[in-house]
Amino acid sequence: MVKRRIVAAVIERAMNDETPIITPYPDGPIVVRGEVELRAADGTPIPRKRRTVALCRCGLSSIKPFCDGTHKAAGFRTDD
Repeated sequence: MVKRRIVAAVIERAMNDETPIITPYPDGPIVVRGEVELRAADGTPIPRKRRTVALCRCGLSSIKPFCDGTHKAAGFRTDD
């Protein structure tokens, strides 16, 4: 469900001209850098406290939708 929530999240560009950078790391999180608004699949805003955040892809994080590093101990692997 977390993967769907992240994939379905609406990532909107901020009002400024800075282009956000979204990087999926092999066997790790999706890192979002820059001013973006994160939203859950239902449209609810996801608050963020930092300009750069890592989003969980393994589904095991205790702070979903953000990554807490659990993927390493779990041996999570991506297809890429």
